[in-house]
Amino acid sequence: MSKIIADIGGTNARFALVDDAGSISAIEVLPCADFKSPAEAAQSYLDRIGARPKTGAFAVATPLDGTDIIAMTNHVWNFSISETMNALGLSSLRVINDFAALAYAVPHLTDKDRYQLGNGEAMKNMPIAIIGPGTGLGVAGVVFADGKPVTVTTEGGHVTMPAATAREFALFDWLKKSKYHHISAERVVSGKGLVNLYHAVCGVDGLDLPELTPAEITGKALDESCLTCVEVLDLFCHFLGVVAGNLALSYGASGGLYIAGGIVPQLGEYFKASRFRESYLAKGRFSEYMERIPTYVITHPYPGLEGLKNIA
Repeated sequence: MSKIIADIGGTNARFALVDDAGSISAIEVLPCADFKSPAEAAQSYLDRIGARPKTGAFAVATPLDGTDIIAMTNHVWNFSISETMNALGLSSLRVINDFAALAYAVPHLTDKDRYQLGNGEAMKNMPIAIIGPGTGLGVAGVVFADGKPVTVTTEGGHVTMPAATAREFALFDWLKKSKYHHISAERVVSGKGLVNLYHAVCGVDGLDLPELTPAEITGKALDESCLTCVEVLDLFCHFLGVVAGNLALSYGASGGLYIAGGIVPQLGEYFKASRFRESYLAKGRFSEYMERIPTYVITHPYPGLEGLKNIA
């Protein structure tokens, strides 16, 4: 009997079916903005493929507190788990955090699903840290008990983002005065973070530039057609390195630091040559310790669905 699985982020919802043997099929990606609720999106998906599963598992980009009502952090969807289950005719529906799904997937990824940056070798059954800039910034981990992986979900994307140079202080000061009372990592290391940094650079430098989407900022940075965008993407990679390094230290992530999300895999060679690794390693007397922790970029197109497969 097939089960429905869904990895629901702030921008897209990825649906698939998984059978009893653990095989995934009928993957579709639907824009969240096209639907009023996850139930409506899921019903549209099921009607199109002609399936009627009885059970399901959804991963949702928001913290979960064990209650029936889910309010998404970076999207307007606010829904009931029980009502969604009933609307879809399911006998059971398990809902977990989206980065919990990633954490379930990471121990099963192989070399074809990732590439490594820098040196280091992952140690077996040691903690793994996961960070992923997309619409927001997700953070999770994996620890091991008696050799078995245990997922750890967090809201680490909302830790305070430190500023270390006069330029960074000026940008953060502009953001605090104009937009936010707290500059979290997500405010500068995410799709929205790219736009925030773009606004801040324009504000600090007194520039009157057109509004741009995250994809436009990235594109203009990669082709070097906008110097402001070039600085923004450089800062994005630098800040990601800082936060990822803090995370790896906090977890003692000798099993590796994994980068997920929809932004970094699309940066290709640019990311490999960026300041990310330099900023990741910049931990003073613990720089050599950081060198031993491998960093990986996940290239698997649907790692969240792989994680859901393992629990569905």
